[in-house]
Amino acid sequence: MTRTDVTRDRVKRALRAQRIETPSWAYANSGTRFKVFTQEGVPRDPYEKIADAAVVHRLTGIAPTVALHIPWDRVDDYTDLARHAADRGVTLGAINANVFQDDDYRLGSVTNPDPGVRRKAVDHLLECVDIMDRTGSRDLKLWFSDGTNYPGQDDIRARQDRLAVALRETYDRLGDNQRLLLEYKLFEPAFYATDVPDWGTAYAHCLELGPRARVVIDTGHHAPGTNIEFIVAFLLRAGRLGGFDFNSRFYADDDLMAGAADPFQLFRIMYEIVRGDALRAEAGIAFMLDQCHNVEAKIPAIIRSVLNVQEATAKALLVDADALAAAQQAGDVLGANAVLMDAYNSDVRPLLADLRTELGLDPDPMAAYARSGYFERIRAERVGGQQAGWGA
Repeated sequence: MTRTDVTRDRVKRALRAQRIETPSWAYANSGTRFKVFTQEGVPRDPYEKIADAAVVHRLTGIAPTVALHIPWDRVDDYTDLARHAADRGVTLGAINANVFQDDDYRLGSVTNPDPGVRRKAVDHLLECVDIMDRTGSRDLKLWFSDGTNYPGQDDIRARQDRLAVALRETYDRLGDNQRLLLEYKLFEPAFYATDVPDWGTAYAHCLELGPRARVVIDTGHHAPGTNIEFIVAFLLRAGRLGGFDFNSRFYADDDLMAGAADPFQLFRIMYEIVRGDALRAEAGIAFMLDQCHNVEAKIPAIIRSVLNVQEATAKALLVDADALAAAQQAGDVLGANAVLMDAYNSDVRPLLADLRTELGLDPDPMAAYARSGYFERIRAERVGGQQAGWGA
């Protein structure tokens, strides 16, 4: 067996174990602050969202879990929803809380100066843990829109104290096999001071909480020029990286398809994951998409996003670790960079097509979906009722 064959086998073994979670809300109608655009065939309830997610998994082979968002995905019987998912070959993943859409949260949720509003928000977080108990979900994912728009609007330090109290009560409610994943965002909708604006703030709160509190990196939630792969490496080293919300952006939190705006950045991020041996399930990294497909068709956009992450991972696995280490040790700046660029410039599509064929999948999931007739069927079936979307 040649060295090339050995490398291909090693890469395929790693890719067979890769898992990417898709978000229920990405299958629903979405838009911007200005307009939510409707599409034909969009799911009308969580059951239909899961049916769509099952199609993505069936075609890609690496998307077996679906994240839920409460209350958007609230149902009477979560055990039945989990059974519905299992019947279609997928399982329920992270539970995402929503404490940003009620009128009561105009001045914040868990950091609101009104103790009654804070109690309402924390009660919702505890409700989400109750739901996790019924769905079998491991991760509670928290993102807070809390913050202030003007200097002097509220006490910055007091808001951090309130946040810490809310997180502690929620963390203490978790079961032994459950985790709290804390997400951060630079700005929006708070334009002066966001209460969890960066990875350092999230990391500090997670350290205070305990070992089952970890940081989530949303790739769109950073200032321009931020070195996200540094954050990945730091949090991996500290054992506090809980997962990703993959998307892509040009300016701010655009939530475009993963790898659309800067595929080289996605490669650099996945290289740090490979470097940290964090692709394995045992590493506990939740690889999730968090995107809004406003003008493009939902299911093909999600398939394309899953494939983009898979391609970036394959390229990261092709990095010659020995050659890179030797160049770094020798101080060969250009040589080290060339090792990375050689891997990035590799065309991994034939390798991935071979892998899918070996797994009994169509080598081209996008083409397979176009031929499947699934969209034509759901467009005809999903008539009447209310389409799911933001707040639905």
